[in-house]
Amino acid sequence: MDHRSEIREFLTSRRAKITPAQAGLPSYGTRRVPGLRRAEVAQLAGVSVEYYSRLERGDLSGVSDHVLDALARALRLNDEERIHLEDLARAADPGPRRRRRSAPRQVRPTVQRMLDAMTDAPAFVMNGRGDILALNALGRALYAPMIDVARGAIPNHARFIFLDPRSHYFWGDWERAADDTVALLHAQAGRDPYDKGLTDLIGELSTRSDDFRTRWARHDVRQHHIGSKSIHHPVVGDLQLTYESLDLPTDDLTLVAYGTEPGSDSEEKLRLLASWATTLDAQPSSPGGASIRR
Repeated sequence: MDHRSEIREFLTSRRAKITPAQAGLPSYGTRRVPGLRRAEVAQLAGVSVEYYSRLERGDLSGVSDHVLDALARALRLNDEERIHLEDLARAADPGPRRRRRSAPRQVRPTVQRMLDAMTDAPAFVMNGRGDILALNALGRALYAPMIDVARGAIPNHARFIFLDPRSHYFWGDWERAADDTVALLHAQAGRDPYDKGLTDLIGELSTRSDDFRTRWARHDVRQHHIGSKSIHHPVVGDLQLTYESLDLPTDDLTLVAYGTEPGSDSEEKLRLLASWATTLDAQPSSPGGASIRR
């Protein structure tokens, strides 16, 4: 990934979403492109046109927190977009680049034990690229189609969504799942633009999927905290699930756990899924080094 291009396209895409009327500015003449002009963003942010043009060309090196605040207000960034802008600025710092540890390919035993102790909720651990590194028994049952598709490799959310047509059946709202996944990858690219594994994944998906390319060009960003998912499982049918995520900062990983509304049809189906899970082969296997058992 070209970091300067990422900055340029992110800022350009954000100002294209704001009309002069929304920004409280008069609109004169015919506009060749949607949204605000560079000069209008500069005016709203209280910086010179020349300085803002430099930023939008992809040079965020040395930019102050005050300017980032002003840009966030001018471009009406939400909290997640503001964090992404800060990440892009941090990665543009011209100082010595701090080397990040390579992303782990398996979880620590204590993390796996914590997952295994969660017997009533599907749970898994993933990295910023969406690789599923570990699951509990119910998580393996829930994500059985995705694990089967991986065929011994580390399962990956984005590859399943964009490269396997069965994902359209598995995800009850495929469009939303696709949007969320690309937005999560964009956020990760801002945090660590020099991650070769992430760069390779984005290159692969861009080459093989029109759906991915279209979404990647939007430069939407999202964090993975709480929400809901609709899943059509081939064994138990439709499931309406909520999810909560927990960062594991020591490992730079995220633990995600699913739940259901008490007394709901989905709760009963999750019990059926747990019963089905006991019929699966309980022997451990580690595709690509991942702690996934079938």
